[in-house]
Amino acid sequence: MPARRWIVGLLAAVTTTAALAGCSSGSQEERCANTDGVIECAPDQRSAAPKLAGELLTGGSYDVTNDRGQVVVVNFWGSWCAPCRAEADDLEATYQATKASGVTFLGINVQDNRDKAIAFEEGRVTYPSIFDPPSRLALGFDISPTTIPATVVLDRDGKVAVVIRSAVTQERLRPVVERIAAEQPAPEGSR
Repeated sequence: MPARRWIVGLLAAVTTTAALAGCSSGSQEERCANTDGVIECAPDQRSAAPKLAGELLTGGSYDVTNDRGQVVVVNFWGSWCAPCRAEADDLEATYQATKASGVTFLGINVQDNRDKAIAFEEGRVTYPSIFDPPSRLALGFDISPTTIPATVVLDRDGKVAVVIRSAVTQERLRPVVERIAAEQPAPEGSR
């Protein structure tokens, strides 16, 4: 039931946004390649990520702007989500394999209970997760992560490079992350 409420709310917000943007020259999603549920934007078609900041599951806070210059892989998940449980090991393996290349990972826990979410992460992942029960952070994206799980890859300039609206495997995610990590950041004045 929590997943249904989250998706219905998110779809309503996406529909409203699409209606308001109807007179524009096409949405960002329409300008990006969509292959098998992987939406990938060319560097000149990427939009800035929304504000991604909040309280971490285990205490403290996080702000994505502190990771500018790194590729940031953002995964939306819930402890109640079977595909999220299935992809957790693959996310962690990809994180471990790519972090030396200037890649960091961030989980965003949605529609969940803090204790269940903390228990879910123990022994599974070593990267932090923001606790976002009302799922507000997902609503800020131009290309919205409309499913749970969903994974968004931000380039070194803090722009949305890839959105994957399904569970990931290491074989599927790692090449994407490595390709974005190999890109050169935009020169200072053009960001």
